[in-house]
Amino acid sequence: MFASRLATRNASRFAAQLRAPAQRRLASTSAENEFIKERQHIKEHAKETTELWKKISIYGVIPCLALAGANAWYLWKEHWEHWSHMPPLEERIEYPYQNIRTKNYQWGDGDKACWTGAEEYPTQVATVQDASNIYTGNGMMARYLTPAKIGLLALVELYTEEAVPSDAVLPVLSFITSHLLDHDSTDPLSSQEARWAKAERTVSLVITIKDFEKVLGSYPFLMGMPGRKLWDQFLAKLWEINSLDSLNEFFERIKEMLVRAKGERRKDDDGDPEQVDKRIRLSRNSPFGAFIRRSRLEYQKLRFHDCTELWKAFVRYRQPTAHYLRRKNPSFGRLSFDNTLLLGEQGDWDPASVSALAAVAYGDMLTGDESSTIPVSTDDVESLLEFQIEQMQKYGNRIPLEIRHQFHDLLHDSFLVPSLTHYLSFLDAWKSGDYPTAFDFLHRYFDYTMQYRDRLFYQYALMNLAVLQAEFGCHQEAIAAMLEAVSTARENRDMTCLNFALNWLFHFGRAHPNLVRDLESNSLLGTGKESLAFLRVKAKESGMWSLWSSVLLSEAKLGLINGDSVATSLEYMVRSSQVIVERNMKTMFGSQLSLYSALWNRLGLTQLSTLTSEIFLMCHARHAVFDDELKHTCRIALTLSDRGRYDEGLQYLEKLDENSLRSWKSSQYWYKYRAIIKLRKDLRHNNLDGAEELLRQLLQSNSDDLEPDMAFIIDSLHIDCLIRRGDLQKAFQKVEGLICKLRDENKDIALRVKLLLMKVALLDKCGRPQRAFSTAVRATNIAWRARLIPCLWQAIGALSNILVSLGEFEAAIQLLIAVLPRALECESSSLSAQLYSFLADANMGMAGNMPAKSSKRTEHMTRALSAVQKAFDHYSAIEDIKGQCEMMAKKAMIMKLTGEVALAADYAAAYVELQRTAESLRLGR
Repeated sequence: MFASRLATRNASRFAAQLRAPAQRRLASTSAENEFIKERQHIKEHAKETTELWKKISIYGVIPCLALAGANAWYLWKEHWEHWSHMPPLEERIEYPYQNIRTKNYQWGDGDKACWTGAEEYPTQVATVQDASNIYTGNGMMARYLTPAKIGLLALVELYTEEAVPSDAVLPVLSFITSHLLDHDSTDPLSSQEARWAKAERTVSLVITIKDFEKVLGSYPFLMGMPGRKLWDQFLAKLWEINSLDSLNEFFERIKEMLVRAKGERRKDDDGDPEQVDKRIRLSRNSPFGAFIRRSRLEYQKLRFHDCTELWKAFVRYRQPTAHYLRRKNPSFGRLSFDNTLLLGEQGDWDPASVSALAAVAYGDMLTGDESSTIPVSTDDVESLLEFQIEQMQKYGNRIPLEIRHQFHDLLHDSFLVPSLTHYLSFLDAWKSGDYPTAFDFLHRYFDYTMQYRDRLFYQYALMNLAVLQAEFGCHQEAIAAMLEAVSTARENRDMTCLNFALNWLFHFGRAHPNLVRDLESNSLLGTGKESLAFLRVKAKESGMWSLWSSVLLSEAKLGLINGDSVATSLEYMVRSSQVIVERNMKTMFGSQLSLYSALWNRLGLTQLSTLTSEIFLMCHARHAVFDDELKHTCRIALTLSDRGRYDEGLQYLEKLDENSLRSWKSSQYWYKYRAIIKLRKDLRHNNLDGAEELLRQLLQSNSDDLEPDMAFIIDSLHIDCLIRRGDLQKAFQKVEGLICKLRDENKDIALRVKLLLMKVALLDKCGRPQRAFSTAVRATNIAWRARLIPCLWQAIGALSNILVSLGEFEAAIQLLIAVLPRALECESSSLSAQLYSFLADANMGMAGNMPAKSSKRTEHMTRALSAVQKAFDHYSAIEDIKGQCEMMAKKAMIMKLTGEVALAADYAAAYVELQRTAESLRLGR
């Protein structure tokens, strides 16, 4: 049953499956017919539509395009024909609603349109800075015109009327051009104070009219009554502008001072030929012509309210001369400054109404309110800002206090705070050593400017930030900021910023090798050479001549530091000199001559080194950064102290400009060198208490914040103080620590040789000179290979001292006699005294080997006495009391051995007197 039931169920299912395909085939056949008909209909419709649009394109669009093109061509010609009759672009009135653009373009430098002819349609970038320059505080200020510029225009009009006498032409023209042209104020004969004369003149002219009187008051007037001065005619010209309408006429009249255009000259030729213009005509492209055209254009741009404000400012500026005119002309009235009020007072107007109107329009001037000020233009303020920033960046000085106060008064009076003020405040705070304020103003400036310049100048913000942080000891942050500046400069393809940043990183790595060690895959030496080679090529390709010269000097300095060939370093220095001279880069002479001075010092030519620094101070200091002047001055002062002329060295330092020393870094450098000279003097006077007090102050500075040479001088003087105190163990530990540190950081090889020689001297003080033989030989070898001549003579002297301890007196004498003449050329009294002392010991050793009472014994003792006397003289030259006492004791001993008891007693008494002198010097008496 189950099987039959299953078969029945399967049979019915199979029958259903057989029926389904047949039904599906019937349905698909009808659907396919409908689809084919629809496709055919669409194809026929598309064919008809294509034919229609083909006919429209051929018979409709092409004729319309031809007609539209012809119409556009005719309109284009008509437009440029009309454009050719318009005044020059710089003379047109640019209304506030025209050419407004609030954002930079996304291409190029962000300021140029990408279509052809963009230069014909300049756009006006409306930024917050422009708004702050025009709409400020309580009112509106002019962008260019000021009462002082109206006075200059009146003076130019006097000149064109030939009213200026011949002897006054040059002073008058010089006065005008000095306030119109941005010239370089650093004349070859100018001093530090003269550099700020331009800013003082600009501020003085804006504030008061007295500068005009100083120039014009001493010259007579060619026309009119005898006895009148050019100053009187100038005042008459100013007081002719006695109303706002007269001011408008004045600005309309000044165009007559210019040479007429071709069309105007053609009209004049067609007119009366007998009419001859006798006034001087100024070229439209000359400085005076450009000044007149711009002044007239700026006046035309002013709205009526701005014109009235300019008129009132001019009246206030001119008013101090009213007392002078009242003495000259009794008819000069109280309201003569405004012809409208004067006529109203003389006419039918009510006197009370005239007074009320005058009080409303000129209230502060009539009441004698001295708090009212003369407004300045944004052009004057921005030029002053740019000038001050240029001076600070070019010479490294701070702004003199008097000019700074005057400039702050101008900003306060004009209600103007442009963004450059933040950068100027940043530079001033940086130079003064105020890190938080400098950091704040730097962020204010770049936050303000980056908002409208996107990231085009972002790398310069990072570069300034890195330099600022490195200046104040934040070295890790400085590296991070400079690396980001490098990345941003690469993105923006700013090769100038990139090359400068890489150059800064190289020098920073040389000064702080531990901080950049993780950033370098190879040794610092190899990476340094590769970096300098890359920078040299890129600087030459991009035409960055100052960077090219600086890189050449860096390569020369790197060669000297590593003890490479002196000839190769000298070659780099000569190539740098060629670039500096050919490109007239006066500011680079400081670093170049500083390296030359260091080279001559290494070669033992101390006189030539000092002469190089003196040449820089006499010929190039006025063009260079103050830091270069300071370093050369300190080098000369240190050389003078090395010769025992301490007071003269300190006086040399006192000659520096006080305003320049207001910079924090410069003042710290100056104070440290003064302390070093005083410390050296105290040590040689055996005033150890005073020396330790100075050392405590000097050692408070971190060695990373000091230059390597200065840090080594302080450390060497500290070691000398420890030796004089008798703490030889601590001195030896400090020497060993410095040797390891300089070796790990790959510092200057000259410093490492000097430390080796200090180690030899310490072992000699300990009575174990023989243990220092290998160290002395090593120092001699390195000094010879690196051509460190003064160190070489000192190392040979140390070797001769070791030979004396070994009993090799004759060899020691031969060495010392060979090097002493060359050592005297180094002009180092301490080195010469040390060598003569070693020579005396060697001769005494030779005398001890000779038979008693023999002529050879007497001869060597006489030579020893002569050497001791010369050593005593050199110690006396540098006022080294301890050395003098030691030499005096040796002289007494020699006299005693020779049997001269009286002389021995005299020398012993002199020794005691020297001890008393040392004690009095120690107590500061």
